[in-house]
Amino acid sequence: MSEMMKKMIDQAEADLLHTYNRYQVVLDHGEGMYLYDVEGKKYLDFMSGIGVFALGYSNEYYENAVKEQVGKILHTSNYFYNEPAIKAAHRLKELSGMDRVFFANSGAEAVEGALKAAVKYAYVKDGGKDHQVVALEHSFHGRTYGALSVTGNSHYREAFGAMPCEARFAKMNDLESVLEAVTDKTCAIIMEVVQGEGGIVPAEEEFLKAVRALCDEKDILLIFDEVQCGMGRTGYMFAWQKFGIKPDIMTTAKALGCGVPVGAFLMTQKVADHSLTAGDHGTTYGGNPLACAAVNAVLDQYETLGITDHVQKTAPYLEKKLDEMVSKYDYCLLRRGRGFMQGLVCKGPVKDVIADAMDNGLILINAGADIIRILPPLVITEKEIDEMVQILGQALAKMQ
Repeated sequence: MSEMMKKMIDQAEADLLHTYNRYQVVLDHGEGMYLYDVEGKKYLDFMSGIGVFALGYSNEYYENAVKEQVGKILHTSNYFYNEPAIKAAHRLKELSGMDRVFFANSGAEAVEGALKAAVKYAYVKDGGKDHQVVALEHSFHGRTYGALSVTGNSHYREAFGAMPCEARFAKMNDLESVLEAVTDKTCAIIMEVVQGEGGIVPAEEEFLKAVRALCDEKDILLIFDEVQCGMGRTGYMFAWQKFGIKPDIMTTAKALGCGVPVGAFLMTQKVADHSLTAGDHGTTYGGNPLACAAVNAVLDQYETLGITDHVQKTAPYLEKKLDEMVSKYDYCLLRRGRGFMQGLVCKGPVKDVIADAMDNGLILINAGADIIRILPPLVITEKEIDEMVQILGQALAKMQ
């Protein structure tokens, strides 16, 4: 590390609140599938800003659209309509089959809104104020208070006392545990269709069908958190669309803006008619023209580049190469995931593997202590997959 980079990192550590254990790299710019640090070192990016940069870096169409909107107007507040938001909301409805859209600034905010809508729906139905939400163990929905309430890792919650949303936790792909968690106070069941931070664990089709049927039977709202697994990452615009099992409410963010902070929650008309009304929810920046211009540019590029088709076509090659690594390296136990959201489960901690890969120009991220998470831009090709395998293989070989 050069003296310049060290000085920058030291300055950051002196000024920023230490809530992240950051990689010891100061990034400067990106191009295509690669990032460059302030010293000019090149890194193949298989983290994509934790699933954000679906289009890679320096996408000219996207950048021009954002620049054009900067030259018009950035913000109006939600006391006014703006054309980018009107267009983006309609397109998201068409792509998802949902009926109503609320734009927020992040995935956690989208989850907050989804939970409020579910609780309000139950309140309108029965007047109760003691409703519960069923969530899944090892889930991750965000670190704001409401989202934290339904995040299935007690370590994240233990220091913060009583949560604003009372949650009961069940197990992924275990219907009996869901049935045990549901009570007459349950207003919603929330889950990721593919768990991200919880270990890249996909929900099985039969489990999703059974939970959907349970919700229909008891008039419980089903919330799918698509913040990480959505926006084409599994080969479908939203992961639930693989099975056609539609939620009552869903959240999206990350790749929705490909770098511009934006999230959204969507709901059916039934939920909209019996939940949030004027004054129940709001945001100063949510749905501003800049964010929604970015959303429209992203959706344009998804269509032009055929992103979901590309993921479906290329993901089997990625899976094949990862399966070969599991067979070749004793430190790897198994691969799991869907599309371009994959995980390598290892025998022990992966911190050193990720650090070694970083030293050799490959950016990866973990999902728990012993899982290497693979979240590349959705435009990667077999060439970049081969490069990733070569660098990661060298790091895994040292763990034999």
